[in-house]
Amino acid sequence: MIETVANKLELPFLAGLNAEGEPVFESLQAELLDSGTDRVRLLKSPLLARNLAAGDILKVINPSTAEYELERRSGNLCVRVFRKHRLEALEEFVTSAIEKLGGSLDLQAERALVYSVHVSLGFTAIESLLNRASEKFSDTVWYYGNVYDPEDGTTPLNWWLEFDNQE
Repeated sequence: MIETVANKLELPFLAGLNAEGEPVFESLQAELLDSGTDRVRLLKSPLLARNLAAGDILKVINPSTAEYELERRSGNLCVRVFRKHRLEALEEFVTSAIEKLGGSLDLQAERALVYSVHVSLGFTAIESLLNRASEKFSDTVWYYGNVYDPEDGTTPLNWWLEFDNQE
């Protein structure tokens, strides 16, 4: 179900399958780009849905079945950071560093943080920060949400190469 408030939408996106093989959906915030159209911009990067980041522009094909077409990437990387215990200390360390790089904390859950960071900062700087966080705070792991093919989880999508050529 779509809820609309002042051009802001909550849309369901496929996040994966549960143990019984049934689809699990994540509700994402988006804004309607033009009245009467099906084009939206994601306002925050998702925790579970793959291949998306804040600012991406999508064409909604069927919201009840969570079908969409990615029209244009924003250039943001979706970064997911997980820790079982004491997330607050990790959040303080990572968020201040991400914000200094121009990124943002999009979501904080009980055991997870989701950040949006522009790819122009470079993978090396972002990965260095996240690896330092993993070393400083044991039991911390992090992943990109929109860098690897959602089907195999290892093949780079390389969308950032096209993005660099457009500018």
